[in-house]
Amino acid sequence: MDEPRIKVYGSAAEITVAANAAGLRDLAERLMGLADPELRDGYHEHLEGGINLEEGSVSLILARDEAL
Repeated sequence: MDEPRIKVYGSAAEITVAANAAGLRDLAERLMGLADPELRDGYHEHLEGGINLEEGSVSLILARDEAL
């Protein structure tokens, strides 16, 4: 299987999250984890360019917010 590759980029008006199939599966697993009923409100994950996102990506925070 391919290595997950995810890139986040955009402007003040629009953000794009682009990924290969493995990257999309990785994001889906992260989002499913955030939806776990055992987790509390406020739980979040930071994704950073050059670490778990492609180099040059803007940072991305996935957050659980039960007030929404």
